[in-house]
Amino acid sequence: MELERIRPLVLRGTFHAYELAALVAAARYVVESAPAEVPAEAVDQLNRLLADYDQQLSNLGRPQPERHH
Repeated sequence: MELERIRPLVLRGTFHAYELAALVAAARYVVESAPAEVPAEAVDQLNRLLADYDQQLSNLGRPQPERHH
């Protein structure tokens, strides 16, 4: 895994597929069986993150539009 700071609050991560899979599995586990002491806001944030991940994952097989520089 590599992390790179792009801007103060923006990081870019490079992961092996198994590393990312482990992080996503852990997030799904927390969302599905979070104990009561986990704040609802944290669970909601993980839910949004997982929805974004699922959307990005579904886009991986699609051709990307050309970017003009």
